[in-house]
Amino acid sequence: MISRRFFTMTALGALVSGCVGAGGGGSRGAGGEAAPPRPVPNPGWDAWVAAYRNRAAGRGISAAVLDAGFRHAGFLPDVIEKDRNQTEFSRTLEDYLSIAASDERVSLGRQKFAAWRGELSAIAARYGVEDHVVCAFWGLESFYGTRRGNVPVISALSTLAYDGRRGAFFEEQLTAALKILQAGDVAPDRMTGSWAGAMGHTQFIPTSYLAYAVDFDGDGRRDIWAEDPGDALASTANYLRRAGWTSGLPWGMEVRLPAGFDTGLLGRGKGRSAADWQARGVTSATGQALAAGSVVAPGGTAGPAFLLTQNFNVILRYNNAESYAIGIGHLADRIAGAGPLKAAFGPDRTGLTKADRQQIQRLLTAQGFDTGGSDGVLGPKSRAAISAWQAAHGWPATGEPSLDLLAALRG
Repeated sequence: MISRRFFTMTALGALVSGCVGAGGGGSRGAGGEAAPPRPVPNPGWDAWVAAYRNRAAGRGISAAVLDAGFRHAGFLPDVIEKDRNQTEFSRTLEDYLSIAASDERVSLGRQKFAAWRGELSAIAARYGVEDHVVCAFWGLESFYGTRRGNVPVISALSTLAYDGRRGAFFEEQLTAALKILQAGDVAPDRMTGSWAGAMGHTQFIPTSYLAYAVDFDGDGRRDIWAEDPGDALASTANYLRRAGWTSGLPWGMEVRLPAGFDTGLLGRGKGRSAADWQARGVTSATGQALAAGSVVAPGGTAGPAFLLTQNFNVILRYNNAESYAIGIGHLADRIAGAGPLKAAFGPDRTGLTKADRQQIQRLLTAQGFDTGGSDGVLGPKSRAAISAWQAAHGWPATGEPSLDLLAALRG
């Protein structure tokens, strides 16, 4: 099976699909999306499409669907630019969770969970995946449907297939997208998504759609683009169920490690029984019963530690990044009413704590250097503000935070 996450699209780095880490300080709130890219004339793309039509016909795509799919399609140079300039973010887990489970994302998640509780409960009953877990995927993938992507999928995928850097992969996705149109699940003008072809409330690529999407409301279409998120959320639940989700088993939990804990026991793949962990002094930070699994401490034993179960591995099938999977699990817990993590992360490599970084953002903004928020995540906008402040005060414009910068801002 081709993973739905075939490369880092943003955030997570993701959080994707404009979901995580794309903003100035780090997070982005709910709201409108940028205007979709405009096609431009490209004779090379035209010739590629003409040749592709013959290959697609040989794969069962009808002439009518090809005509409809490509009627308003075109070459999108903006898509090529995004593909060429993907930034590999190296975020700490602390930064990632600050975005994935921000106050805004948790608050909106609880509102959406209440508003769609009936549908989410029905999905949980049918597929055996807890409702708050499904809601967390919705929140992390598209900010609860507010950022589903508005790029025409046929244009995006044909542009990327023609470009050739990963031509075979994107041609496979393009053919799958045309099969979706041929099935009548969506009209060509409504088939929109991210610049790389991830679609709907929970951002399925076309091949994953064909394999896992479901018609939950029974209207004859697997409509993951609709305002009603039911089909999309059920499709995600179906994906997780078929990947091996165990109902009733937590994804994991925050745990406390005893003094002198053997760090050689840390790491995924070093699973032990709940009784074994208990005998070694590991305790739940929230009073839950321990489960079998592996224990990790991504920021070191002085910071939060997690016991990860087999369901954590299922989340990784959706996006094979440890921070993403912990983010899904933690956001799910928060949506269900849990509080923030009990343990605090220590200072970062510059010696700054999250509270220090938040104060840097607040002080910069107060002095006219807008950081785009004060979440403690020093993203591109925050670093640009730091550079501008440094230049204005005769410092080397590195954009790097420091204790000295904080002291200077405090005056």
